[in-house]
Amino acid sequence: MTGVTGALVLPGAATVSAAPQACAPWSREVVAGGFGALENLGFDGRGNVLLSEQDLGGGPGAVRVLGADGTRGTLANEVDGPGGIVVAGASAYFTTGNTATAALSGQSSGTIDAVDLATGVRSTVARGLTMPNGLARLANGDFVVSKDIGGGSMTRVDAAGNTTPFATALTSTNGLAFDAPRDRLVVSTTFDPTTVIAAVDTAGTPITRTELPGFGPLNSADDLTVDTDGTAYVALNVAGAVQRVDLDTGTSCRIADGLPLVSSVRFGSGPGWDPNSLYATSFLGTVTKLTPPA
Repeated sequence: MTGVTGALVLPGAATVSAAPQACAPWSREVVAGGFGALENLGFDGRGNVLLSEQDLGGGPGAVRVLGADGTRGTLANEVDGPGGIVVAGASAYFTTGNTATAALSGQSSGTIDAVDLATGVRSTVARGLTMPNGLARLANGDFVVSKDIGGGSMTRVDAAGNTTPFATALTSTNGLAFDAPRDRLVVSTTFDPTTVIAAVDTAGTPITRTELPGFGPLNSADDLTVDTDGTAYVALNVAGAVQRVDLDTGTSCRIADGLPLVSSVRFGSGPGWDPNSLYATSFLGTVTKLTPPA
């Protein structure tokens, strides 16, 4: 996906530049490979990680299952452009239609689908979305989806499937993570000239705006996650790195680099997955474990 949007302005948000700092590198271990292009991941809490696998040749993708013991399976097959994954309760939710073709043509064929983790039954909970990329679920059960190419950057979806624009001051949005203890949504921008990691409240009002070093498209901030202390960890796809960002002070450091086309990061969750380590996907079809220094 390519493109550059205009300059980003967030009225009312505190702006801080994330000054690079020395950061002890995290160790890495490739725990799986051989998948198609992996866009996103989420842990089901049952010993598995769910992986959004895309076919960059334009064919159908799938939501794959990788067990902590290395076993592989499929949660949902024949998925057009799977994107963000969120697990809530007994269901896994994921976006479909996350393709550059959909964005550039304005197709509104994207959906949020759900799979019951106990029965495997798949259903659609929202329709009419254009290139839904990142996915987050707010405390009241509403979803927010992102879109990093073209206008209409974020959309809020309520329980009835109704859609409204959300946090319209942000453009070229991609990664989304709901920071529940602070009741805020953390968002990354991909193709803006400056990479921004923003926090907005659940009404869509900007709270903070943190700028990362480097030219935005050459960073290509992709998906992100938030630790329990509110620190964000961002996958920089083109830069091949993971950046840690303190949203309150604006400081940041790179915990890992040399990760080509890294797309998403999550802390381990569930049996067999280290909750202190980040697991990173890539468009090269790998899952890499990043472990902080002792």
